[in-house]
Amino acid sequence: MAKRPTKHGNFLEEFRPGQVFRHKRGKTITEGLFAVFTDFCFTTNALAKNRRYAEAYGFRGLVAPPGLVMNVVFSQSVEDVSENGRANLEYIDMRFGAPVCVGDTIEAESTVLGVKASSRERDRGVVHVETVGRNQDGQVVLAYQRKVQVWKGDPDAPVAEGEAPARALPVAFTLPPYDPRRDYRARAHLTSSDTYFEDFHVGDVFEHSRGRVITTEHIALTGMLDNTSQVHCNQWMIDQDPERFLGGQLIVYGGIPFSLCLGLSSPDVADNALGDVRYATGRHTAPAFAGDTVFATTDIRGLGDLPGRPDLGVLDTLLRGHKFVRKGGAAEKVEIFYLERQIAVKRRSHYA
Repeated sequence: MAKRPTKHGNFLEEFRPGQVFRHKRGKTITEGLFAVFTDFCFTTNALAKNRRYAEAYGFRGLVAPPGLVMNVVFSQSVEDVSENGRANLEYIDMRFGAPVCVGDTIEAESTVLGVKASSRERDRGVVHVETVGRNQDGQVVLAYQRKVQVWKGDPDAPVAEGEAPARALPVAFTLPPYDPRRDYRARAHLTSSDTYFEDFHVGDVFEHSRGRVITTEHIALTGMLDNTSQVHCNQWMIDQDPERFLGGQLIVYGGIPFSLCLGLSSPDVADNALGDVRYATGRHTAPAFAGDTVFATTDIRGLGDLPGRPDLGVLDTLLRGHKFVRKGGAAEKVEIFYLERQIAVKRRSHYA
């Protein structure tokens, strides 16, 4: 019998500008995944907790929080784009479309927009992709670009450097219509009374009081989301060459602190949100490891209207995540996450 070593994922030299990956498998949002994820991430929004509430607002059932939508779409792209990645560098223009409910199936594809070898490190480079997730009806649920640092399989291999134009991809942020015949006020007690659009002011800074420790459970959650990147689960690989990997230990999949920051901020800024609209840019500014406790803050940077929806306003916010690291007996605050976030929030005048 012949041994047949296997290979999954692509190295830098295997990418080409304009290349399209139709990612394998897809994923149905089951009740189990929905419950585990929302509870893990401290999501408090009633749309993700109370089916009666969600249906009263016109949704088909429990509504997936934005972090779950992002993680399901992102994870489908990992095998083709970043299984051999060193670090996820930046999220760009992340736009939400049709709402996702329990039972929906999401499939994704990615287009390579750019490939560039590092000018300093001959064993790596950056791949720039655009990823789109669609539901079973072909509606876009999420579209975004990201840049990821990817290893080369052969340091001497040539790299097809270049760029390809991004597609003009329309993404319609979709919500059930406001219906004055619905008795929204009868359910107002299910959300906080001080998180309506009228309660926010430019310059407000919310230091969210809760924190969430990350234990080795991050490995199981990463597997549930179908993220196959080895830096999150293969300790043996890291032990063979610890200097090659950040911190010389398993790195927590970035979608987890991303979602924890969204969840920790939820009771203070998104308890009365009907959805997240857009993330202009986001990045992981430091890695997270098992044992780290994640905290978050939100700055209110602007207030605006949502076109065609006088019942809603848009909060323009800056969400930051941080942890504390012991150095010489003192605790040093280290920022780990940064996200420019727009949230569609109910107006008290229409709902309470």
